[in-house]
Amino acid sequence: MSELYRDEAVVLRTYRLAESDRIVVLLTERHGKVRAVAKGVRRTRSKFGARLEPMSHVQVLLRRGRNLDIVSQAESVDPLAALLGDLDRAAQGMAAVEAADQLSLEREPDPRLFAMLVGVLRTIAERPAVLNIPAFYWKLLSAAGLEPVLDGCVRCGATTDEVQLVAFDLDEGGTLCRNCRSGVAVSADALAIMRDILGGRLRAALDADATSATHEVAALATRAMEHHIERRLKASSAFEGRG
Repeated sequence: MSELYRDEAVVLRTYRLAESDRIVVLLTERHGKVRAVAKGVRRTRSKFGARLEPMSHVQVLLRRGRNLDIVSQAESVDPLAALLGDLDRAAQGMAAVEAADQLSLEREPDPRLFAMLVGVLRTIAERPAVLNIPAFYWKLLSAAGLEPVLDGCVRCGATTDEVQLVAFDLDEGGTLCRNCRSGVAVSADALAIMRDILGGRLRAALDADATSATHEVAALATRAMEHHIERRLKASSAFEGRG
């Protein structure tokens, strides 16, 4: 008999299968990324079809299969309605699950990534702050060991007490002074926001109003994430540059 197992999961994406089934891609807390078949969920009388939409946070009972697992049960943990309440929340939620999808591996547990995804989805549901997704991207990169250098020039080693930092280079991994500059220009205000995000002052960063500096942070976060995963993020255009 096939093994049954329970786990907590977020639905990353879905595909149609046959006339009434759907393939569901889940980021689970203890089993990594799992692909499973949800049988009959496209029927109007399906017991749990609505609980298996992208961004849904659910408790699932799965039966292990050879290629695809089977969804036996699904119960909501956090209601999806809050994320679908307006376009900003929906766009941010889809950007979050897309990034998690790109960073997660099949059957490779990553409890920290799962916790970060659940956390950002709850934050988005509470309020669609302009920096929710940029902050999430920077936090993900930091967790992957790619936290950028923001307190000195990565090329010459000069500190903020010695030089003005005026540029950010993704290949170099951080900020550069005027003499060493390469990459893209970055303002002092944008750097201050990034330091808040990565320095334990996330709430202060999320309270920031939309300005040219928040736009810089958002654009740079998207470029940094795309640089890391080596592909374009489809959902990022839905929120980048707003405000």
